[in-house]
Amino acid sequence: MSFLDILNLALRNLRQAKLRATLTTMGVVVGVAVIVTMVSFGLGLQRNMLARFSALDLFNEIQVFGQGLSNLAGLARDGGRRDEGDRSSGRRRDKAPSRILDDTGVQEISKIPGVAYVEPNVNFGGYVRSNGKVLSQNVGGAAIPNASSRFQQFAAGKMISSPTADEAVVTERFTRDFGYATPADAVGKTIELLAAPDEKKEETKDEEEDVPNFFGIPLDDGGLDESSSGLQVRAFRIAGVLGTEVREGAAQGGLRGLMPGAGVYVPLTVAHDWSRQHRGPMSRVALALARQGGNLGEGQTEGYDSAVVRVTDPVELTEVRKQITELGFSSFSIVDEIDQIRTVFLIVDSVLGLLGGISLLVASFGIANTMIMSILERTREIGIMKAIGAEDREIKLIFFVEAAVIGVFGGVIGVLVAWGIDGVANRLAYRFILKPQGASFIDFFSLPPYLSIGAVLFALVVSILAALYPASRAARIDPVRALRHD
Repeated sequence: MSFLDILNLALRNLRQAKLRATLTTMGVVVGVAVIVTMVSFGLGLQRNMLARFSALDLFNEIQVFGQGLSNLAGLARDGGRRDEGDRSSGRRRDKAPSRILDDTGVQEISKIPGVAYVEPNVNFGGYVRSNGKVLSQNVGGAAIPNASSRFQQFAAGKMISSPTADEAVVTERFTRDFGYATPADAVGKTIELLAAPDEKKEETKDEEEDVPNFFGIPLDDGGLDESSSGLQVRAFRIAGVLGTEVREGAAQGGLRGLMPGAGVYVPLTVAHDWSRQHRGPMSRVALALARQGGNLGEGQTEGYDSAVVRVTDPVELTEVRKQITELGFSSFSIVDEIDQIRTVFLIVDSVLGLLGGISLLVASFGIANTMIMSILERTREIGIMKAIGAEDREIKLIFFVEAAVIGVFGGVIGVLVAWGIDGVANRLAYRFILKPQGASFIDFFSLPPYLSIGAVLFALVVSILAALYPASRAARIDPVRALRHD
């Protein structure tokens, strides 16, 4: 018999037992639908997470670390806490650095092929005065010009004009905290960095207490100014307000990239000089210990705690990291975490698929039962076919084709059912969970073509395996006894 004859015969046999074939196919439909739905949910979570990371601009950046001030001072970490002289992010690094990340190191990294730019990290806490209020803020240094995606979206104003400009960029939260009605109201206003009085100047001031004064005001002073308070002040004009408020969609608003966040950004050189001139007590102790131990020369600075390296293409990231390591620095990339997260998702998807596979396994028993019942009903027919010359291989093939038809039809319908379940579940999640919270629509499921095709093929294989015993049993039927069968 040709394959078309076998196919027609298999389809005829299934039509003769429509109800039984339909119920058996429904078992396959349920099994495939459960597998596809559960696995697509795991894939959807993974896709949404990767989309979030990609929108946050994390796949193009590497965070590079040099020897911190605490390492140079020989300070041990106490319970994981970092001292003021070591303000690194605490992210997992590939190895311990062997050199200081100074301007020379930054220049060497910037010359590596595939590096778009290098931005050192200068971030410190301090008091800021603006609009009649004084609040503590994190202040960061920004390289000018700056190609980071963090500085591409402004709620008002624009980026700092030059590396030496007395200008600053603030966040939308800063404007609210300092009482500005809108981000646009803050543009053009003044903010001031405040620092404690210089100890040397205070000593000189104490020696000059005998200067004639009138109720504490020096007679030769033309009037009160900021220096009369004893504070050191650096004033900046607000050039722009970053649009950091989270909006609908993946990473619409919020901080982007690996650079630590801040409420105020000033030119990098200004921030670096200010942080060195106005060190905290712990940082001064660490610096003194580093110089005393000989790890830091008298005229040598500790450099930067870290820097962000942006690559021209994510494909270059691995090679750039390798060359950074050869220069003696350690590095961190979100790709390290992504590899671990993908492993976790692989385990989750496997467990979900296994749970769904149990349903398909149960369906395979139904297929085997259907085939065995078919043998009992068609024993005489099988005997006639063997008597007129049908080979055992052809008898087996008839049952394999019947099982394959059940598997393919059940697989295709199961995929369509899973697609419908995914769509309904997404709409219900948006209607009752996301929409009341003001969130945008999110597709929680991912149904790629390979999953649909793989599910149908899996159903086909399981169906054929379920028909192995019935087909073998049918091929062993003795034609003489089969012809005597009623």
